[in-house]
Amino acid sequence: MLNLTYNAMLEGVRLQDIELRRNDEAFLDGLGAQRIPDPTTSGDFTRRFTERDILHLMEAINTTRERVWKKQGAGFLEEAFIDTDGTIAPTLGECKGGMALSYKGVWGYAPLTVSLANTNEVLYLVNRPGNAVSHEGCVPWIDRAIELVRPHAGKITLRGDTDFTLTGELDRWNLEGIKFIFGMDAHRKVVTLAESLPEESWEALERLPRYEIATRPRRKAERVKESVVRFKGYQNKVLVGESVAEIDYQPHKCLQPFRLVIVRKNISVQQGEQVLFEEVRYFFYITNRRDFGAEEIVSLANGRCDQENVIEQLKNGVNAMRMPVDDLLSNWAYMVMTALAWNLKAWFGLLLPDGERGIEVVRMEFRRFLHSLILLPAQIVRTGRRIIYRIMAYNAWVKDLFAAWECLRRLRVT
Repeated sequence: MLNLTYNAMLEGVRLQDIELRRNDEAFLDGLGAQRIPDPTTSGDFTRRFTERDILHLMEAINTTRERVWKKQGAGFLEEAFIDTDGTIAPTLGECKGGMALSYKGVWGYAPLTVSLANTNEVLYLVNRPGNAVSHEGCVPWIDRAIELVRPHAGKITLRGDTDFTLTGELDRWNLEGIKFIFGMDAHRKVVTLAESLPEESWEALERLPRYEIATRPRRKAERVKESVVRFKGYQNKVLVGESVAEIDYQPHKCLQPFRLVIVRKNISVQQGEQVLFEEVRYFFYITNRRDFGAEEIVSLANGRCDQENVIEQLKNGVNAMRMPVDDLLSNWAYMVMTALAWNLKAWFGLLLPDGERGIEVVRMEFRRFLHSLILLPAQIVRTGRRIIYRIMAYNAWVKDLFAAWECLRRLRVT
């Protein structure tokens, strides 16, 4: 399993890249191994996994994850945000079992990702046929994520887009003390409710800043694209203003009402310098959070979009969704093993004694992590029963590498 994980951690894109590791004397010496499985053997290994085996593998990874969490200081996961989303992993193969045609007309699989937004860790990865809808079969995996996080978190908030507004589950999660913020489809009933609200119910929506400016604000760059659109006379949609309101709303499958936050966007449809007409669009967020204002709810709901970056790193950072092997289960096993490389990055950041540097590692892209902390020039010396790494170059992260190694050594001993 670690053979596939290490291949991902060394910029391996496909199974065949393992052949490079097999012939890399420094790599073998660094592992203390005489040889490693070849690509064919590694691919055959993934074909031996059943669904139960993959589940046990993910829970084994979670056992180590909890050991890392227990090493964190007070206030860690004071409020945990669990994000859920589906994606499409295309494949050009014609003989891969379990693949199907997605709604986008792409052949492949439809993995489900359940991640922890606080640390960008992937808690569960589930492979599904390409024609699976985004939320299909997600409830058991969300419940597993809740049980995993619950002993370590003060509060738990579930987030997801409109596909994950599973109204049949909201009452149960609410009774269990689980908070949620989900997008909701703008169907006719809620749009009618929004349109019937008096104007005094609406307040101007002021977007909360994404980050705090440490020095001084920079001058914004000229919007070249928009100027070209106006000059060429293309149709252009310009956001004129946003306002927010809220009501209590009881979905059909729920036994009690929940808070429904409504965002109204006023859009001007233009062509060149001419205004064609005005358009109003509504966005809805259903939640059981009463401790935040409407603007904060909108900000938290939009924060879920950062999970798209995690999925992108799984696809093109550690290349976990290349689907290089035989069928749905073997590709699922491969996906879990290579995604472990992404989780190792997060754990490395969490174990850094310097909290600020640790957060930077957790948030950085995988490629930057590799070139900062993994792909360092080093001399590998095997002597007696020891393997000595002599770092041959220095960068700003080397001291953090040594600090993290000391934490790992203590973690392994205990």
